[in-house]
This record gives sequence, C-alpha cells and structure tokens, in this order.
Amino acid sequence: MSRKLTAEFLGTLWLVLGGCGSAVLAGAFPDYGIGLLGISFAFGLTVLTMAYAIGHVSGCHLNPAVTIGLVAGGRFPAGEAVPYIIVQVLGAIAAAGILYVIASGKPGFELGGFAANGYGDHSLGKFSLQSGLVCEVVMTFFFLLIILGSTHGKAPAGFAPIAIGLALTLIHLISIPVTQTSVNPARSTGPALFVGGWALQQLWLFWVAPIVGAVVAGILSRTLWPDDTAQIEGR
Repeated sequence: MSRKLTAEFLGTLWLVLGGCGSAVLAGAFPDYGIGLLGISFAFGLTVLTMAYAIGHVSGCHLNPAVTIGLVAGGRFPAGEAVPYIIVQVLGAIAAAGILYVIASGKPGFELGGFAANGYGDHSLGKFSLQSGLVCEVVMTFFFLLIILGSTHGKAPAGFAPIAIGLALTLIHLISIPVTQTSVNPARSTGPALFVGGWALQQLWLFWVAPIVGAVVAGILSRTLWPDDTAQIEGR
C-alpha cells in the first residue's frame, strides 16, 4: 500500500505541476505563449506519461473523482479509496507550492488566478454556476467512461494511457473557457488554497460535480460492460 500511495502522491503532483504550471508559467507568456491548446495538451500529457510510469503500481488515478468512480464501477476496493484521495490532495497541494515558489521568482509577480477553477466572474468566459455545474458533471462522466472502457479486459492492451490522455486534452479544449477545467477535486484544491477567498468559496463545485459525474459513469459501466474482465485498478 505504501508504494501505491507514494505513486499516487507523485503522479498527482506531476499532473498539477505540469498542467497548472503550463497555464501559470507559459499560457500567455509574451510572444510565444502556448495558449489554450498548449495548456490542454499539457494536462493530457501529464496523465499519459504517468499512466505508463505508475499505472502498474497504483492504477494511476491521480484524481479523487476517478478513484470514487472506479469504486462505483466495481473496479477498485472501497477500503483503499480514502488513503488514495488523501495523498492525491496532498500531492496537488505540494505541486501548487512548488509552482508558487517558481512563479514568485519573476519580478513583479502577482498571484492572480493561479490556474484556480471558478465560475461566474471567475470563469474565463464568465459562464454561470449552472453552466459550470453541467460542464463539470458531463466532462467527468465521459472521462470516467473512457477510463473504464479503455482499461476493460477486452480493450486493446497497452493503449489505455493514450486514450485517457487524449480524453483529458479534449476535455480541456472544451471546458477551459467555462471553469478553467477541473474534473479533478485534487487539482482544484491545490491552487485554491493559495488563491484563497473566492477560489475556496467556489471549491465545493469542483468536488461535488466531478464526483457526481464519476459515480454515474461507474454505475452505468456495470450495465455497459457486465462481463468486465479487467483487473481491479491498482492491483
């Protein structure tokens, strides 16, 4: 279990540092910012690379919603979910701390949004609470559906990380303007703790909506794939 938890901590740290780091440090950098497309690919690449690196150790969840969704789908033991979620959140906080140290080394540094998720006035496109809620539920639902399907025992072996990484890229391309894209409560928590104020006040949405979407996908997967022969994630 200690190996699994270490892997989840490091993997989530990499996801938040790579994804949020791309937004904070390179997203709109003068002259050659990577923009929305680059940030989207950065998030997808963090999952793809870590899935190959630690998938065989912990299942590479990196996300409390994924862990809970896998439990709902009968693909992960419920008794191990809480320790996974705790280390995922700690990894995200550690990543936000590292990112803060790096970003604050720039002259005239201002914390700003710090890649925190938000709705209303704190959405890039000023999308409402309702829009953010629907977006996060639906995006997480399909993310879990892709995870569950691509890791099914009858799916082509070895390609799941590619499908999952590209799915996360696509999700970001769709939803960055709406909520800056969460689909991951840990990813939302790390930056929110540093921004404080509005980010903490709106954080509830980025726990509730992804978990709802993930649970619905997990339950549905039992009907879609009743003959699921995939091994329990993280085993």
